[in-house]
Amino acid sequence: MKQPPQSLLNSSAKSLSFLVALQLFSRLGTSVLNQALVRLASPSAFGTAAIQFELVLSTILFLSREGVRNAILRSKVATTQDEERVKQLNLTFLPALLGVPLAVVTTLVYLKCASDEVTRQPYLTVAVAIYACAAVVELWSEPMHNRAMLELKTNVRVKAEGLGITAKSFVTFLVLFVDSRRGNDTLALVAFALGQLAYAVVVFGSYARAFGVKKPKATQSGYFDSTLLNLSVTMTFQSVIKHVLTEGDKLLLTFYSPLQDQGGYAIAANYGSLLARIVFQPLEETLRVFFSRLFTSRDYQQAADALTALLSVQIAVSVLFVIFGSAYLSVFLPLLLPERYLATSAPSVLGAWVYYIPVLALNGGLEAFLSSAASTKDLNRQSRWMFAFSIIYVSAAVMLYRLGFGDVSLIYANTINLAARILYCLSFSSRFFTAKEGSVAFGLWQLVPPIPFLLASAAAFLLVRISASQLDVQATLKNTGKYAVFQKNVLAHVGVGGLAGVSCLIIWLYVSRRRVAALVRRSKKE
Repeated sequence: MKQPPQSLLNSSAKSLSFLVALQLFSRLGTSVLNQALVRLASPSAFGTAAIQFELVLSTILFLSREGVRNAILRSKVATTQDEERVKQLNLTFLPALLGVPLAVVTTLVYLKCASDEVTRQPYLTVAVAIYACAAVVELWSEPMHNRAMLELKTNVRVKAEGLGITAKSFVTFLVLFVDSRRGNDTLALVAFALGQLAYAVVVFGSYARAFGVKKPKATQSGYFDSTLLNLSVTMTFQSVIKHVLTEGDKLLLTFYSPLQDQGGYAIAANYGSLLARIVFQPLEETLRVFFSRLFTSRDYQQAADALTALLSVQIAVSVLFVIFGSAYLSVFLPLLLPERYLATSAPSVLGAWVYYIPVLALNGGLEAFLSSAASTKDLNRQSRWMFAFSIIYVSAAVMLYRLGFGDVSLIYANTINLAARILYCLSFSSRFFTAKEGSVAFGLWQLVPPIPFLLASAAAFLLVRISASQLDVQATLKNTGKYAVFQKNVLAHVGVGGLAGVSCLIIWLYVSRRRVAALVRRSKKE
């Protein structure tokens, strides 16, 4: 059943708002929790849980479900009683089956390869085993999660994951608090593991209450659609390379960084990724559904207009983010980081995130488009290129580490890697629309911000740096620490930045409103 474009646009916007609310709640909650945890858990325990255990968990989950999730989103929306619908839902049970052996193998490999510094921590094996069990339980929710995404019932997902995050935060904090009160400080790793298990159990229970627990059903032509199954296999193999690229920082940290420094990197990355997780991740997930539905109904011009409008806005916002983020991060660092973390690599890691976030945003939207539009042949070609990008990433990270850049090497290497992937996706997008019959308008020149906005941004860049120099902001920060933000000269500097930022935004809205509005109106009329 074809969904009208306007209805699809409204449904996608509603889904995006739900997902942004979920990420806002989850990430802010996680940040508050981390502030408490860094005071209860040692840096070594925090680094082990936030870097190495999360790597084990994401390996199991990502490799088990990513291919099926993407393939399901690309399938057409079938009616409830349709045989094709049954085959769609049958496919969603595969991640749970694949997850069990993958969890066993991943756990054994991790325990075998863990360093002596890691293995000396109390209850390590128990904690890793609980994490593996949590991953398997979470995979039991996949059939219900995919059903919610197919039916655009994002509110069900928001409720399930919101309750899960609450349970995770409560259980982790409770175990750590009780352990610290007893004076043992031996259950830190188990606390993180039990929190993750609580999350998985609550998410499964919430989904089960909404949809019920179903079993795969046989149809006259079998359990699975062969085309969809083959696409899932292709995307699963591709996800291996994508996982290495996505989690490459954790892999390299495990080998190159001391355990305590991993804790510092983890807390910095948590702050750095807030915007990425709150806005970019739900946006990418929504775009995958949106573009997949458009291509199912062959609305290519609407897809081109939506992609152009999205990238235009992202590039303009990225310009402002880099200018003002790099200028004012040092002002707010003493408020964000505990004092003992200011002497670690955390400040430099956060500084690198200022340049990394815009690249992350552009890549997310473009790869959502590519995963929705690409044929199996295109996906195989992308897999080969992704392998090349992984070599670029690892080579750049290792080289920068050896040059003495420290943990910030991972952020710079990822920026280089994502920049290469963005160029590939732009090239694919241009070829894709050019190959379509008729006049599908998509020009890369449309993505360049207007000249008046660029001039205003350049003036703002100079103004905020002159302000910092004339008001002697750095000396105040050095002398007063976290109280510097309340000093008159620093407040004046923040005011200058605020006025400059608002002025640039107004100029952009004024000169771009017609172009963006025209794209949106044309998209609604398609």
